[in-house]
Amino acid sequence: MPRQAAITRNTKETRIKLALDLDGSGTSKIETGMGFFDHMLTLFAAHAMVNLDLKLDGDLEVDGHHSVEDAGIALGQAFTQALGDKKGIRRYGFFVLPMDEVLCETAIDFSGRPTLVFDAAFPTERVGNFDLELVHEFWQGFANAAAATLHIRVPYGSNGHHLAEAIFKSAARAIRAAVEKDPRQKGVPSTKGVL
Repeated sequence: MPRQAAITRNTKETRIKLALDLDGSGTSKIETGMGFFDHMLTLFAAHAMVNLDLKLDGDLEVDGHHSVEDAGIALGQAFTQALGDKKGIRRYGFFVLPMDEVLCETAIDFSGRPTLVFDAAFPTERVGNFDLELVHEFWQGFANAAAATLHIRVPYGSNGHHLAEAIFKSAARAIRAAVEKDPRQKGVPSTKGVL
């Protein structure tokens, strides 16, 4: 069965079309109206080794909050859809990523229990026109919609661009490990028999 998803999410604030292939090659086509966010999602797809197409029209005349949060929700919904019953996946993923002077640690469990622990302090409020507090909002939306336990921790770093990039790359690598098929795992990776 192909592990793919197609999500359409329309609200009074955003209109999103998203296609995801968990077993892709890392290709992407991202259009959010925010150059820095496009950059983050492009490198997310490349490091997660998923194919991701995302077209987002949002109320950027207000600010980027609704667009970024809803993109996280849509991506989380796509992972939920593509993973199905989660049989045969590794379930857990962990990655420590250095990005120049930044170190980011990410751990994820596709547990069915949505939780985000986000421990990262940005030294500046913005990179270009992108509000860096929205990085947290994106991953909160993702964790909720993917029903995943997600821990992101940046113990040190001084450049806002590097911090955000480290977070997206580290999360991508952890997610890649978690959704990978485990040839030894015949059913759902839980003693409960369901996730």
